[in-house]
Amino acid sequence: MKIKPEQLASVLRSEDKSLYWITGDEPLLVEESASLAYKRLKEANFTEREIFDVERGFKWEQFNHAVNNLSLFSERKIFDVRLQSSKLDQDTKEAIKTFLKVNSPDLILLIRSPKLESTQLNSKWFKEIISQIVIVQIWPVGRENLSSWLSQRLIKEGINPDIEALRLLTDKVEGNLLAAIQEIEKLKLLANKQGQAINLDANTAMQVIADSSRYNAYNLIDSALLGDSVRSLKILTSLKADGTYPLIILGAITRELRILLPLVKEKDMGKTIDGIIESNRVWFNRKKAVGSLLQRCTTQHLWKMLVRSQKIDQAIKGASSSNPWDELNFLILELCGKNISYQTNVS
Repeated sequence: MKIKPEQLASVLRSEDKSLYWITGDEPLLVEESASLAYKRLKEANFTEREIFDVERGFKWEQFNHAVNNLSLFSERKIFDVRLQSSKLDQDTKEAIKTFLKVNSPDLILLIRSPKLESTQLNSKWFKEIISQIVIVQIWPVGRENLSSWLSQRLIKEGINPDIEALRLLTDKVEGNLLAAIQEIEKLKLLANKQGQAINLDANTAMQVIADSSRYNAYNLIDSALLGDSVRSLKILTSLKADGTYPLIILGAITRELRILLPLVKEKDMGKTIDGIIESNRVWFNRKKAVGSLLQRCTTQHLWKMLVRSQKIDQAIKGASSSNPWDELNFLILELCGKNISYQTNVS
């Protein structure tokens, strides 16, 4: 049974399952769902909890021993298993299936893990157990939904932001929900001074909010694929200011171009964009970005950018008099779909 995080509370009340699996790559939202599950289960008299941090080399015998050695007088218990990887080895699968066979109303297995891919969820092993478990799928909050997410969080804490304050906060914490929560906590302190809900304007927000933006090369790439040149150059400037070595950025870009090349070739051959995205199993949260690139690019465009990437590589390594950051600006603009004509001087 697959559910969304907002369905978890009602499912915990209505379903009689012994395994709840929270999966996703957004740590804050995974932790919040796990905390909600623990709270509801505690209300149902699951008063004991044993935590297992599953890292490389973990021995599942520890878990099996804990499950099989409960006395008749033990309290209702939660086994809190925290997987560091979503790749499940045979020992992990066997331990989970063995737990499900126990099928005790007094035992709950709560698993949290990085995102499970669709290939895993559609595997024979998962299909055998899916009717016995609840999978809570956590999706990242995309840039287009971040403002709404922040607004709901602020209002919940008694803070009513105006449009400009919300825009400012969104820009500052983009891509970092943990940072967003930290900033909301600061704003809560401001609200609590007055003991009632406050209206938050941009001037007040500027005084309270720290610059929590944390960009990386992959934010940059997705922004460029979407054709957002203003945001892309902002991210590139931030990376430069943070001291990021330009070869790291260039390597991420060229890797992406090579991955996209066969997809663009399929488009040039007449295949539909939806069909290409589906057959190549593009991740859900990247479909929009990849689809945008496919709509406007040909293989000739990609090869042109790869050739220019080689020249930028030479500039970074000192084999050219060109400024690599200037050249990266031009490359990003071209990836955004801007028609840029420039030359890279190679000695």
